Amino acid sequence: MGKLTFLLGGARSGKSSHAQKLAQETGRSVTFLATAQALDEDMSARIKRHQQDRPVDWVTLEIPSNIAEALQVNDAVDETQALNAMQKEIDDLLAFMREGKQDWIVISNEVGLGVVPAYQMGRAYRDILGSANQRIAHEADRVLFMVAGIPMIVKG
Repeated sequence: MGKLTFLLGGARSGKSSHAQKLAQETGRSVTFLATAQALDEDMSARIKRHQQDRPVDWVTLEIPSNIAEALQVNDAVDETQALNAMQKEIDDLLAFMREGKQDWIVISNEVGLGVVPAYQMGRAYRDILGSANQRIAHEADRVLFMVAGIPMIVKG
């Protein structure tokens, strides 16, 4: 497996721009895997901004996560089902990464530092993403935590 760098941070902490900088510094070809979906105008604008910021020679694959299938539209979430779906996603992703020799930069939101979500779905999302982050951080060669655009080394 190539080197895995895991970037964590809150919203607008500089994760994407730092990941782009790290990828460009390698001097190698880059394939960007985008999992976000433009489900509202704000996210659509954010995605467009990220697309414009990316170098034109990067290959972009837009593949949304399957975890959302485990969540229901209302606030009632089967946390066990969602957790199992997330664990399968992470297992499959890590297995795929281990098979190749390319380096990886994975970005995720750190959601455990904020206010406790008022709704069960929000709390389930926070807990499940926290578990996913822990799994990836454990496997990563390097973990960076972004604060106000500044990367702090957590591991590696």
